[in-house]
Amino acid sequence: MLSDSRYDEKKADCAVAFIEQLKHIKTTEWAGKPFKLLPWQEQIVRDVFGVVKPDGARQFRHCFVEIPKKSGKSELAAAIALYLLCADGEIGAEIYGIANDREQASIVFNVAMFMAFDNPVLRKYCKFIESRKRIVYTPTRSYYAALSSEIKNKYGLNVHGCIVDELIGQSDRKLYDTMTLGSGGARRQPLNFVITTAGDNKNGVCYTEHTYAMDILHERKFDPTYYPVIFAAPEDADWTDPAVWANANPSYGITVKEDFYRDFYTKAQYNVDIEAEFRTFYLNQWLNSAKKWLPMDRYDVGKEPFDPDDLKGRECYGGLDLASTDDIAAFVLVFPPDEPNGEYFVLPHFWIPEDNMLRRTKKDHVLYAQWAHDGHLFTTKGNIIHYDFIQREIVALSKKYNIREVMYDRWGAIQMAQNLEGQAFEMVDFGQDYRSLSPPSKELYRFVKDGKIRHGGQPVLRWMMENVYIDSDAAGNIKPNKKKSAEKIDGVVAAIMALDGALKRKDHSGAYDDHGLLTIGLEGLEEFDSKTRQWKSYGGRPKQQGYRAYTGEEEPPKPAIAYNGGTPDYLKKSTERIVTNDNETP
Repeated sequence: MLSDSRYDEKKADCAVAFIEQLKHIKTTEWAGKPFKLLPWQEQIVRDVFGVVKPDGARQFRHCFVEIPKKSGKSELAAAIALYLLCADGEIGAEIYGIANDREQASIVFNVAMFMAFDNPVLRKYCKFIESRKRIVYTPTRSYYAALSSEIKNKYGLNVHGCIVDELIGQSDRKLYDTMTLGSGGARRQPLNFVITTAGDNKNGVCYTEHTYAMDILHERKFDPTYYPVIFAAPEDADWTDPAVWANANPSYGITVKEDFYRDFYTKAQYNVDIEAEFRTFYLNQWLNSAKKWLPMDRYDVGKEPFDPDDLKGRECYGGLDLASTDDIAAFVLVFPPDEPNGEYFVLPHFWIPEDNMLRRTKKDHVLYAQWAHDGHLFTTKGNIIHYDFIQREIVALSKKYNIREVMYDRWGAIQMAQNLEGQAFEMVDFGQDYRSLSPPSKELYRFVKDGKIRHGGQPVLRWMMENVYIDSDAAGNIKPNKKKSAEKIDGVVAAIMALDGALKRKDHSGAYDDHGLLTIGLEGLEEFDSKTRQWKSYGGRPKQQGYRAYTGEEEPPKPAIAYNGGTPDYLKKSTERIVTNDNETP
């Protein structure tokens, strides 16, 4: 509360009294009974409607409530909508309910309609137009309407109250911002009331709002008009503990019974998908849709911004991963340390067709449009990527940085590789098998754990790092799997390839230079020569004999990796299971 604001008990009592004259309309146990506010609900109502500025208007204009399912948030939102409609003293009040679609917005609206209809006074003065999802309060010519998710007809509304149901379902910020920012500018005390549960999309509008709310709660930011409420189990809490269940949901044992949680938990302990649903919706924990490979808290150690101009002229290595022409393409530069035990600077570049960016922003709930606006993602005109544009950008980068080699995934990149070779680039066709990807993938993991990756917090790359799903074989080798990953990881693959080049830098001893990297076939060994970047026969056995004995093919993928001449630090954990604080295996 601001120093010059005050708590008006009469206004708070008025709001509480109005709501408690309503009746529950859901479930056999509660239907028809007076809506007696639970302690957490009453606290919100009293604070939002009772804290006023010197002129008597409400201090709080935006209330964000993030809470587990089955807690009674829809009933609270419906009751607040009716109070704003009928008892807030606003002439011609316009109250709107929004969600990801009109059907979702109708959930809270229908609760409010039946609550009003069950109250004799409200039934007398309200007109119910169910076909249009509208309630009209005739004494003040005010109305409450459930809206569709289309925004083209939302500009120009004079909003007194906006009820946002399940913000997690919003695909982008357009509708949310249109309804909650500025639409109530002509009103004396407008109120946005947002209710939601947690989710698994940390790149959407809801997680952005969650982060803002947490920043206010922890006093990292100051916004006197914003009232945040978050009930959730901590990330490191034991999700199997009933005490954690009770602490996460303030309505535990009242609107939702312990038996419900226990039955859900019984199923969740044997199924990771059900576990994720239980923890997300009933413990209100923000989880990723797929198991994380990298410990993101350690990855974020490298988020301190840096000026790319400070890297001018520095030796670096590129990784190029071209998507299909209608998707994201990535080119990542990795700069080796210029001093022992220094940081590896990572400078990513991403491109996407402009038309597809807008479609995917809406469809996949990913912030492509925001990233493009902020300069973290570049767009090409139309609905396909123009590779010649990317080629020109890479050439331009080579005039700024000393790009020694460019490692590329040959899928879709052969023509560009030939073109760049014609412009004096040293191009390296980089295999996408365990033999090629496992060592630098493990080294990336180690560098992240040690805080030696400096990426400046580039949001597109961070998003991709969170998406990675890792495959492993019996020998403990690993590689990222694009098909199994939660979303796009092209930038991660490009970074891994570039890191491999940095580790094998030609002008001084690299990770492989003093230790022959061997692959074991059924008949003989082969040794990797880091100088020529070629595999050669080892121990006098012919190369092709070993191949044919292993698979009967001329050029199959290499089998399991072994090492000759001692195990360097870079490769020590190639076959060891590494357990992190997050129980992750790289």
